[in-house]
Parts: sequence; structure tokens; C-alpha cells
Amino acid sequence: MPERLEIDALRALLTIVQQGGVTRAAEHLCVSQSAVSHKIRRLEQNLDCELLTRRSGAPLLTEDGERLKTYASRIVDLHDEALASLRKRPVSGTIRLGMTEDTTTSGVARILGRFTRLFPEITVHTRASQSLCVQDWLQAGELDVAVMQVFRKDVKPSDLILFEDTLHWVRSPDLVLDTSARIPFLSFDSNCFYKVWAFSEGLSAGHRLENVLECPSAAGIQSAVKSGLGVALLNGLHVTPDIATIDSELPTPPDITYIARVRDGADSPAVNALISEIAKEVQSAIPLRIAG
Repeated sequence: MPERLEIDALRALLTIVQQGGVTRAAEHLCVSQSAVSHKIRRLEQNLDCELLTRRSGAPLLTEDGERLKTYASRIVDLHDEALASLRKRPVSGTIRLGMTEDTTTSGVARILGRFTRLFPEITVHTRASQSLCVQDWLQAGELDVAVMQVFRKDVKPSDLILFEDTLHWVRSPDLVLDTSARIPFLSFDSNCFYKVWAFSEGLSAGHRLENVLECPSAAGIQSAVKSGLGVALLNGLHVTPDIATIDSELPTPPDITYIARVRDGADSPAVNALISEIAKEVQSAIPLRIAG
């Protein structure tokens, strides 16, 4: 039998990785476990290699499986994009999109690139800023769709949840912190909702915070923390091994959620098409890493 890569088998392999096993993959795909196993076995036979380890405690994929996974993701994405492009009905219009600072290099940027190819008649005007600014723009009617951070308690039923994360107080391991004295604080900017929460909760807990740096970039805040300029609030995505967490010394930060939110009354075929593309990415179980 000639070697070939079947789309359904590649999709099954990716789902096994995303869901953590054959059983969960079968449930996710709404097929039997034996059907998923059969697709993988046939793929292995066609390629004359093992893709799954099938040993307790071992990594899910073999070396060949890991190598194929990268190609499989690209092949399936292109396959689905081609079908969508050929089958879609022409949609036109303009979408005003607001995003937080580094979503332009995240999974959302990848979605927008594909969306532009699929819907060349839709123009997307994008503005980037901190979450509070994006939220204000949305409420003022200046945006149709916002991709931003909110505290988990503020998620609305109509929001599309992209990613959930934790928030942490951080400092350099070399910074000696005296919480009874004035605490130097590093914020993203004056519209940083981390800062708003920190000063409110910090004051109520008896701490004195002094904002000594404002920087809109997550990389800039990381660098300032590592240099020992002060403490900051960072989401778990940006807490690296060379940054110390000090959650036990200060008020417990709330959890955060990254969402896509559509403005009331902004429902349109163009907006629905964009939200649909974002939803497909989320449902594929590939986390979108978006910083606030």
C-alpha cells in the first residue's frame, strides 16, 4: 500500500494529543474508541512506524509521532482553510476590532491572517491597548469586537472564553522586600487594571504601594522585575523561573480570563464570521496565549 496521510487520521492524532488520550479523543470526536484506534493503526501501517507509545507512564507520542504532529497540524489547518474558502458564501463589511498589547503576536494574529484570506471582502480595523482601554472603547461603541482580559468574576455568559490564567505578585529573587514599608510597584500604564486592583486591595490590607514604573509591554515589565526595580502583578504565562512569586506576602490576586466580546447590537454576518473562526481555534483545544 503506498504511503499517504489521511486527513481524518491526522485529525484523530491531533485530537489524541489535545485531549490526552484515545478515550477522551473518541469522546471529543463523537466516535467509538475502536474507530480512533483503527485510524491510528492504519496510519502507522501506511507510514511503517509507531506513533503512540502505548506504555504506562511513557510520553504519549513516540519520536516519530512528535515529528508527525507538527506536520499534521499544518496539513489539517490548510485542508480546513481550503474547504472553508471554497464553500463559504461571499461576506463583506468592516469590523472594528480591539485587542490587548501582544495579541498581535498570539494565536489571534494567526486567526486574523487566515480570516483575511478566507474573507477578502471584509476589512478589519484593529486597535491595540490595555484591557481597560479596549473595554472602554467597546462600551463607547467604538469597537465591534474586543479581545481582552477581565477578572474571571466579570466574564459574561455571551463572552467567548479564549484562555484562563492565574495572577501573581512577583519580584526578583535578589530584591529584599519589606511589606511594612513603601512597596515599589511596576505597572503596565495608567490604564492597567492590575494596578487598579493592586492599589485598592493593597491599601485595604494596610500596604503602601508606590508606582515607580509604567510600561505597556509585558517584556518590559518582566525585565524591570528581573532587574529588581520593584514588584509587579504578572499572569502565569509571563512568570519565568528567574522570577519569584510572593503571593503569600500580599493580598491574593484574582484569577483572570481572556475573552472575545461582541458589542451589543454589533451582530452582523462579518462579525459572526470572525467569531466563528476564533471559536474554531478555541474548540481545537490549542490554547490561545494572550497577554493583557
